[in-house]
Amino acid sequence: MLYKGLKNKLMCALGACILSSSVIAADFPSRDIRLIVPWAAGGGADGISRKISNIAEQGLPKSIYVENVNGAVTATGLMQMTRARPDGQTIGVLTYDSVITLPRGKMVPGYSLDKMSLIARITKEADSIVVSKQSGFNSFEELIAAAKAKPNTVRIGVAPKGSGPYLAVHRLEKLTGVKFNVITYPGSSSAETEALLSGELDGAISSLGDFSGIIESGDAKGVIELSSEQNPSFPDVPPISTLGYQLETGSFILLAAPKGTPKDTIAIIENSFKKAYDSTEFQEWILKVGVTPSWLGSKDVQAWVDELQSSTFKEMDALGL
Repeated sequence: MLYKGLKNKLMCALGACILSSSVIAADFPSRDIRLIVPWAAGGGADGISRKISNIAEQGLPKSIYVENVNGAVTATGLMQMTRARPDGQTIGVLTYDSVITLPRGKMVPGYSLDKMSLIARITKEADSIVVSKQSGFNSFEELIAAAKAKPNTVRIGVAPKGSGPYLAVHRLEKLTGVKFNVITYPGSSSAETEALLSGELDGAISSLGDFSGIIESGDAKGVIELSSEQNPSFPDVPPISTLGYQLETGSFILLAAPKGTPKDTIAIIENSFKKAYDSTEFQEWILKVGVTPSWLGSKDVQAWVDELQSSTFKEMDALGL
């Protein structure tokens, strides 16, 4: 009888938890949703996050507001997100550094993707090589030929060690048999843009979208994109696969919630952002900024991240990075 009584109490408690979770999901969102962007305002991730959330909130009874929490290579903002109540009212944006740089280097104690529930991937943004007008280079072939003729003289700017562009330049050296003079720049690509304009750099690696301003002005030129697909926003910049090289690197934007967020709540968030993603307004806007829209939902995005980490870490091991 005692066992039966305990069993009934446990079943009631479980039923209450399930009911409570369903009620929470049914009431979601009960207030404005906080979207943490772990970079400073004004960058590419910030702009994309603001645009899609502005459209996504139109299908919700509450608003979505962006809060920029910069620091520790995205860890500061994302750790705030993981410490929030897992009710969907606080979500966050992840980029390459969140998925690769931080876990690889174990840079911030307490930071872990295991504390997050991934919601979706919104974009993929290939790295590219952009050369300054002052460099005199007009093609990828000319750049590589110069680097072969005079090793360590062609100056290429990239983000710091551990970043996607830093890994990309070393993979590119290995593929082409050249040696660049690699110069790292902390922070966003704005520092590399200034260096290209001043003549401090011959070229730089980041997305075409990051350099769109100086490409449009004619002060720089995109010569190759490290991808197997043609970027429709930059039809004059070929993917590196057309030259016989297999090299795909770049960043992306993911959405995540604290671990333990109810599945029904995740589904509401995912559906709202998917509708925004599919909208004509977002699709036309994202191509104008030179970024490739690339959706993966909650059922597939975790497997994609796992594979990305595995393959990237193997490349880093092989290069001794």
